[in-house]
Amino acid sequence: MDPTCPSESIYNLIPSDWKEPPPPPRYTSVFKTAVKEDMKKVKTAMKTMGPPKVEVPCPKDFLKKHSKEKAAPPKKKFDWFGTRKPPVPLRTDHPVMGVQSGKNFINTNAADVIMGVAKKPKPIYVDKRTGDKHDLESSGLVPKYINKKDYGVTPEYICKRNEEVKNAQEEYDNYVQESLRKAAMKRLSDEEREGVLQGLKKNWEEVHKEFQSLSVFIDSLPKKMRKQRLEEEMKQLEHDIGVIEKHKIIYIANK
Repeated sequence: MDPTCPSESIYNLIPSDWKEPPPPPRYTSVFKTAVKEDMKKVKTAMKTMGPPKVEVPCPKDFLKKHSKEKAAPPKKKFDWFGTRKPPVPLRTDHPVMGVQSGKNFINTNAADVIMGVAKKPKPIYVDKRTGDKHDLESSGLVPKYINKKDYGVTPEYICKRNEEVKNAQEEYDNYVQESLRKAAMKRLSDEEREGVLQGLKKNWEEVHKEFQSLSVFIDSLPKKMRKQRLEEEMKQLEHDIGVIEKHKIIYIANK
């Protein structure tokens, strides 16, 4: 007989209710306790469910009346150093009666009006057909600046500055002349400068004319050297002419 097979019985003919087998036990980590303790160390109050673990206030420290109000500063004696008004008259004091003035206010007012100067109307301008009025004085339409006494006159500070610049230039020119005189320098006059300039231009024309008369074919060493010498002379003359034309005042050393 097979032990796995149940024995034949009449009770086995009736099907029985199937029962679900119990689930296997749930897995529990061995580090669960250590993790809980670490989490309790890190967490602070009001970050978990439930009230925070704080110190409970004492019942004796309840809020009392006027405890939140600020204390007033101590009172100081007030002293008045200013002038005081005259005292109020007493009830027994009587006003002065019977004082009358002989001035005729009607005639006085009429004379003031007759002899007074009529008030000039304020100048205005209208810029729209609806009659919008604006002040004419501040509009810029009145030529009040060109009617000033000092209009078009050089300001005093500019005249003073120009005078200072002129004096400084004169002092500098005097200093340069004195330095050149001490260094035994001679200033070329306008006639001498013009004569030197014309002489340099004449020399340049002669050298240029000689340069133009060179042969077309430069096939020998003497011709090359002559052409090079003429080019250098023309270049030097052009440089000297440019220097003299650029500078109006020229000084030369006395030998």
